[in-house]
Amino acid sequence: MLFKTVTTILAVVNALKMSKIEGCYHIPALFDESLNGLNIQSSGVYVDLTFGGGSHARGILDRLGNKGKLYGFDQDADAEANIPADNRFVFVRSNFRYLLNFMRYHGESQVNGILADLGVSFHHFDDATRGFSFRFDGALDMRMNNRAGKTAADILNTSPEETLASVFHLYGELASARKLAARIVETRAASPIRTATDLLHIVKPFAGRDNEKKFFAQVFQALRIPVNDEMQALREMLSQALHILKPGGRLVVITYHSLEDRLVKIFFRAGNFNGESRPDFFGNKLTPFRLINNKVIIPSAEEIEANPRARSAKLRIAEKK
Repeated sequence: MLFKTVTTILAVVNALKMSKIEGCYHIPALFDESLNGLNIQSSGVYVDLTFGGGSHARGILDRLGNKGKLYGFDQDADAEANIPADNRFVFVRSNFRYLLNFMRYHGESQVNGILADLGVSFHHFDDATRGFSFRFDGALDMRMNNRAGKTAADILNTSPEETLASVFHLYGELASARKLAARIVETRAASPIRTATDLLHIVKPFAGRDNEKKFFAQVFQALRIPVNDEMQALREMLSQALHILKPGGRLVVITYHSLEDRLVKIFFRAGNFNGESRPDFFGNKLTPFRLINNKVIIPSAEEIEANPRARSAKLRIAEKK
């Protein structure tokens, strides 16, 4: 199993290097499991909603025939460097919340499968200029689309204390959310918070000695989610995916934190976000999906050993009835 996992990861890395990227853009988690979950038909139409380094896209194209089609979405301009030279592939420079509009634009009324890997790519985490990681002292940007929208620094320096407390509580699940928000407001009154180092100086006293890195990661995640409006974009994407999938089409989603996974789980089970299913005449729940995996799929110990960043990945697969 370990040999197979490492072989798969090395194959992905080599493919990425061949795509004119210096180094590795991203090693996807649960690579084989997610592609198998799509149940790819050779002449089908598929959508990779998180194109990034193009690893999933290349995997899908390898399984498609000459009549197949793949659309790849990404709002980050950096991803355009990874577009494959393949006439079966169409790149869409946009957030996946506009899935339905762009599919209509390209004349696709229904598709056979949709894949979304919601993790932040290695490329973003390892680029100090993007501000996604506490490991580097860079500007607090965190925008997936760095051409528009508020940065993390904007949120820290302009949001009311109550809003900041909600952000840290809801998106970081931090017990010290209120105290942390108060300290940020107090600090920014004297000097704006501009860099990762500025933020770490503020939050470090709130972190336990044994879980400091985890605490920092939760703080950065809490800011990244509203910067990119991630939860609302996910809701819009899921709703549109249900609309555009063919009966028998598959929706494959990889999540990396509990908020995303909970939302996807509820939507897959009920077809809505409140978890309520309407019963039929016999009392059976009417749901638009058939769950392919009732139990969430997680990386094996061997995969995590080969790719530690995969440890929080969770894969869910649903088929439209």
